[in-house]
Amino acid sequence: MKKVSTIGLDLAKHVFQVHGVDARGAIVVQRRLRRSEVLKFFARLEPAIVGMEACSTSHYWARELQALGHEVRLMPAQYVKAYVKRQKNDAANAAAICEAVSRPSMRFVPVKTAEQQAAVMLHRSRDLLVRQRTMLINSLRAHLAEFGMIEARGPGKVWPLAALIENGDSRVPELARRALLPLIAQLQASETQIEAIDAEILAWHQASEMSRRLATIPGVGPVIASAIAASVPDASAFGTGRQFAAWLGLVPRQNSTGGKPRLGRISKQGDANLRRLLIIGAQSVLRWARPGKSNAWIIALMARRPRKVAAVALANKMARIAWALMARGECYRRARLVTAAA
Repeated sequence: MKKVSTIGLDLAKHVFQVHGVDARGAIVVQRRLRRSEVLKFFARLEPAIVGMEACSTSHYWARELQALGHEVRLMPAQYVKAYVKRQKNDAANAAAICEAVSRPSMRFVPVKTAEQQAAVMLHRSRDLLVRQRTMLINSLRAHLAEFGMIEARGPGKVWPLAALIENGDSRVPELARRALLPLIAQLQASETQIEAIDAEILAWHQASEMSRRLATIPGVGPVIASAIAASVPDASAFGTGRQFAAWLGLVPRQNSTGGKPRLGRISKQGDANLRRLLIIGAQSVLRWARPGKSNAWIIALMARRPRKVAAVALANKMARIAWALMARGECYRRARLVTAAA
């Protein structure tokens, strides 16, 4: 086999597709590999550039191939799509990856370590548990409303309703009580599990120097700071703060042509969890904003825009500040920001 300089690897669960070219771009190898054959195949090759689409398993394979001496480059799947010729299949996709990875304008995704992936997994697990808790609370409230039993809004207000069921309130039939007791048990278990994960996130946040610096931004607490620090291992992958905000989907979608800019709603691309957390943090800042005590830019923004629009704009600004702190190794300095706004 001739020397392979660039390889496109199409990942899958069991069957992988390899497309390799030499230094002149001529095709050297095209073959399918079983999962057990992948590392053996790459161990026989001399170090080469290996391109892959960034996905849930790509970081694992990137670390394994880097250990064999290869240079691994991960790319967003939507950037590779433009290089697929006509019909899409595994072979065509591997060829497109091999072509895209050699483009000088291509943007790459930093490879995460196992520890960084574990930290991100904490947040994903917490998000799933919070959604399940919300579903249980809504179900419990809806069922009890059929018997005329209601409570004020808020997760903490559901426990008086749960106590009525556990104590055998006469308004709830025994059959309904037996149906609702498992929901209460699951709700209690979810609360305990969320508290345990929150403690793990706080411990990770306190051990991470970058996460502690991000928490100095108003509206950013341990949960948001640790989520950003774990999801963005290398801030230099973004040239500017606007690129980072665009990656989070916090910039307007463009449909411009003929020199006429047309801006729509935010694109909502990228990491939906980070975007949601930043908007929640921005809403907490707006909630306590007061003239003379808060940033003048925030007060002026709230005066001319609806609250939700202002929250998204502030989340965009928070994302840019977060990028600056990560890229420059600084902490948030409120005095300088207020002076610039004035």
